[in-house]
Amino acid sequence: MPQKKRSPKPASGGRNSVLDLAELSLRQINQLLHDTDAGDFLIKNPRGAHSLACGLNAPLTVTIGGHVGYYCAGMNKLATVTIDGNAGTGVAENMMSGRVHVKGDASQSAGATACGGLLIIDGNASARCGISLRGLDIVVKGSVGHMSAFMAQAGNLVVLGDAGDALGDSIYEADLFVRGTVKSLGADCVEKRMRDKHKAALAKLLKASGLAGEVDIGEFKRYGSARRLYNFHIDNLGSY
Repeated sequence: MPQKKRSPKPASGGRNSVLDLAELSLRQINQLLHDTDAGDFLIKNPRGAHSLACGLNAPLTVTIGGHVGYYCAGMNKLATVTIDGNAGTGVAENMMSGRVHVKGDASQSAGATACGGLLIIDGNASARCGISLRGLDIVVKGSVGHMSAFMAQAGNLVVLGDAGDALGDSIYEADLFVRGTVKSLGADCVEKRMRDKHKAALAKLLKASGLAGEVDIGEFKRYGSARRLYNFHIDNLGSY
């Protein structure tokens, strides 16, 4: 009888390993990361793979050597994931904790519904960055597209560049810090006073993103909820 072909194994048995998507399947790599409680990993040849390094629940350090597709590092918990390239839709979607760093650009819905941790995007983020944000901190060193922070409930969005149309539409209690221009504000989103506690929070996020001393906090404006839409009122019908 012909012998069953065995799948290639990672370079060093599961820890401090090189995982090559040219040799291992996406399912095999994700399963190995789920089954490991510590270690440093380099994933080679991602070639735009979707759902890579999702659902991690251990203090792993994962570096992805190239571009990724949809939902990379989604549902991340505890892990540090670095993407040496661009990321498709929904990077760090529903993230709970840990750190995700995109060295390139991110497509739409980056950090969607995420509850905690830190997402850093070195380039630009497309539409709906931070949609339904629930506690994650996002730092975008470039610009963000339209409807960013739509229905954001908690957390912070920091944008060093510009913001597109309808920033913070229907926002709740998240804070938005933008250094550049805002094309337009969404329903119930207004410019707000930058108090000392907000300056301190912004400085902490910039430091965590490797920008300490490189950016003047005084150049940012803060945006948040006017709190007019918390309860239904017929006079505000056109804004819902």
